[in-house]
Amino acid sequence: MRIRALTGIAFLALIRNKLIILFFAIFVCVVLLMMTPIAGLKAMAADNRAQAEGMVLSLISGILSMMSGFGSLLAAWAAADAVASEMRTGTVMAIMARPVRRWELLLAKYLGVQMLMAIYIVLMFAMTNVLAWIGGERVVTSPWVLLVYPMVRYGIYSAAAIWLVTVMHPVFAFVIVMSGGMIAGMVSPSSMALAFLPEWLRRGLFVLLPSVDLLSEGRFLAITSAKLQQTPWTEHLTGLAYGLNYALVCMLLAFWAFRRRSLARE
Repeated sequence: MRIRALTGIAFLALIRNKLIILFFAIFVCVVLLMMTPIAGLKAMAADNRAQAEGMVLSLISGILSMMSGFGSLLAAWAAADAVASEMRTGTVMAIMARPVRRWELLLAKYLGVQMLMAIYIVLMFAMTNVLAWIGGERVVTSPWVLLVYPMVRYGIYSAAAIWLVTVMHPVFAFVIVMSGGMIAGMVSPSSMALAFLPEWLRRGLFVLLPSVDLLSEGRFLAITSAKLQQTPWTEHLTGLAYGLNYALVCMLLAFWAFRRRSLARE
């Protein structure tokens, strides 16, 4: 009951956060700007259906990737700021004066962030379908894939940010989480961005950092007559279990680190 009440308070604080409101406004503006080139591709469909379909899929995949990246920024910052703001304003002392354990406070903050990200993911899913419709196409990828995969990925970013913010400034925690996400993409087997690094270092970073390729919903995206490769349920189960386990480990580390954290106002 305490966690439910704290989660609701955390969520309300997030949706009233001016920076997060600005973030959502920028998100909407960017998507609206993308509608024009997609509408232009629809006009090509009459002349070359196959080519237009491929170009629409490519453009929507790029937009989805961009929106997913925006979501990663939002998840990391919202989680870091949700905990740091309590320390900065001193309200954490009032919360701890009640019969609330420290891990319950962190868990409530985490769940509040996940509620915010669930709204973002629904908007992202709706925008993907709207953009496909404007381009004269239809998304045939299973809806649950486009909803669950980003939710698990954002769960990792927010859990990692909460862990780091218990031991450092929120800006540093945010930068480290996002840098880790970018490096994770660069050391994946499909990328040669950091090929100059020693193989043992690349492998170590690949194992230590979350696999962005494994948890990317973009690789499952398909529209209309494009062939949708059927993915075995075991692959979905493995990928999602990996993501949930990574988030759980980060939260357990956050609980452990927060036990010894001074609650004095920063």
